[in-house]
Amino acid sequence: MMTPSVRLLPNAITVLALCAGLSAAQFALNRQFVLAIGAIGVAAVLDSLDGRIARLLDATSKMGAELDSLSDAISFGVSPALVLYIWLGDTSGFGWIASLTFAVCIVLRLARFNTLLDVEQPPYAKEFFVGVPAPAGGLCALLPLILTLEFGEGWWSSDVVVWLWTVAVALLLISRIPTLSLKTVRVPAKAAAPLLVGVGLAAAAIIQYPLVALAVALLVYLVHIPYAVRRYHWLANHPEAWGVPLRERRAIRRSTSRLRLRRPRFPRVAGNQRLAVRRTSGHVVRGVRTYPSDSQDRSRRRSWRRLGLRQRNR
Repeated sequence: MMTPSVRLLPNAITVLALCAGLSAAQFALNRQFVLAIGAIGVAAVLDSLDGRIARLLDATSKMGAELDSLSDAISFGVSPALVLYIWLGDTSGFGWIASLTFAVCIVLRLARFNTLLDVEQPPYAKEFFVGVPAPAGGLCALLPLILTLEFGEGWWSSDVVVWLWTVAVALLLISRIPTLSLKTVRVPAKAAAPLLVGVGLAAAAIIQYPLVALAVALLVYLVHIPYAVRRYHWLANHPEAWGVPLRERRAIRRSTSRLRLRRPRFPRVAGNQRLAVRRTSGHVVRGVRTYPSDSQDRSRRRSWRRLGLRQRNR
């Protein structure tokens, strides 16, 4: 039996994520943009924890799913759009249009995500998201602000570039481009120790250079999208790789790549025409060897060679 207070823990984490994301707008109004980025980052971490904790405690509910979607819409849709708008202080109206577009695309992306939960999908589809997820999209939209705070003014901080970037990220949110889901990533036992060392190094980098580490992580995430698209299409065309461990999947990929590279020199046909045959003046060419055109002598030689015997000279 589980106490009601423990079952409310995932919803409490979701509410904390909502408060952190909404506080980013308040930090932006006070021109504390580093704290605004940090608040949205904390909201992203909490958003990744509430679902896992709910599944571990067997405390999933319809209310929790709806609350999570509403929290994501505010934390990663409304707050980043307001932070960017307040940062640039655009008065022409284009900035507000881009901010509205981003917020609307976040809401549409979350609505589609909720509808896909009840749709039966192939096994390999669980490894991917449809489009960029909301936390990653909210942080990617802030990439020009992160670069400006770390490296100063540049081409990345101009109004046109920022609003075009915001609209581009919004389109990635509602697109059908597959992206990798970290929920299904399984770490082998041999890679546990190197992974922990990497986590320690990442924590040290975040402590010393938080904005640089966040910018690098976002760029790596954007670069991985072509790999995710390739992996998605490969899995769709290879049903034998569904549900198998990563090592066996790599073996299948290597075997298929080798089969594609090794092409037969001659076309494979049935009967006596297995090798490409072309007749020249007085000779028949088969591969690289030549034989006289006399059919009787040629058939006799072929029969002895097929038996593996050496014909005795008469």
